[in-house]
Amino acid sequence: MVRAAALIEGLGCDLVIADRAYDAEHFHDAILDQPAQPVIPPRPNRRRPHAYDHHLYKERNLVERCFAKLKQFRRVATCYDKLPLNFLGFITLAAIVIWLK
Repeated sequence: MVRAAALIEGLGCDLVIADRAYDAEHFHDAILDQPAQPVIPPRPNRRRPHAYDHHLYKERNLVERCFAKLKQFRRVATCYDKLPLNFLGFITLAAIVIWLK
């Protein structure tokens, strides 16, 4: 969880959409310091639940399904390529194949 705050440091974004597992007070504070709006559903056992945009959180599903489709290509899932440019090229090729289906 501490590493998640380091990942968003310096990002110029307006929203940070994350799963319920990232519902921690220090992560919310790190997002608000960016300044960005956290879209994270509260855990059921939280005493003071944070408000979040439920409709915007539903859009996260589209991104997860896209990654799942990309991982169906074995070369993407196992990262065989040694050079980042070659890996990015194959991800682009896989995305084109998915888009044409």
